[in-house]
Amino acid sequence: MERIYYPTVVISDVHLGTAFSKTVEVAEFLKSINCDRLILNGDIIDGWHLYKKSHKVWNKKHIFLFRVILKMMENFGTEIIYVRGNHDDFLDNVMPINFYNLKIVKDFVHESNGRRYYVTHGDIFDNVTSKMKWLSKLGDLGYTILLHINKYYNYYRTFRGKSYYSFAQTVKQKVKSAVSYISDFEESLVSLAKTKHCDGIICGHIHHPENKYYGNIHYLNSGDWIDSLSALVEDIQGNWNIVYYDKELINEQKETKLLEEVV
Repeated sequence: MERIYYPTVVISDVHLGTAFSKTVEVAEFLKSINCDRLILNGDIIDGWHLYKKSHKVWNKKHIFLFRVILKMMENFGTEIIYVRGNHDDFLDNVMPINFYNLKIVKDFVHESNGRRYYVTHGDIFDNVTSKMKWLSKLGDLGYTILLHINKYYNYYRTFRGKSYYSFAQTVKQKVKSAVSYISDFEESLVSLAKTKHCDGIICGHIHHPENKYYGNIHYLNSGDWIDSLSALVEDIQGNWNIVYYDKELINEQKETKLLEEVV
């Protein structure tokens, strides 16, 4: 399968260890691209859920994803930057790590085309997560329940021939308090980028992909692999875009490769 090349790719919030992690989809996406630097911007592994359920949720699909990442390092020399998030805070015990072309860090400055981007998962500016962890876990439970409802509702929609519908995204876009929270979150991180003397901020955490400017500060959020199935990609000129998992495109790439092998 011919891979699409990007100098830099950012993914976050895969939440390996949860029932709703789109492990196969993110693995297929990574197999469809090639990049010089892959930034795993927090909550790739969900330590909160693994601590509670361990063997019940960790399976071969999760191992396969890490094999894909290791193959990117081995075959293409991809540099892996793993930025710690709040759900994978167990990494605090081993950070920082700098081995071969793998780094595990608390934060990172990405420099490209004369621009500096401060990379952070974003949980440090979520007061609920950093100061009231019990309340954050209660919210996490509510989100999980919402995803369960969403799952069965979409079974019904599929049966009726309708497309996928996301309750979580609708809540974020329609509920006033959620919209206000996202806005406050973005503005806080933009202020951080300024204090770090950076041109932009790259984050995750709130599962809300975004690419926009606050004045002269570029705000980028990679989204998640629970609901939006999104990533940030940087082209050779240093332009950033949000891309979404496209099963049809990946299947088309596979079919093209098979035809080339036959010919």
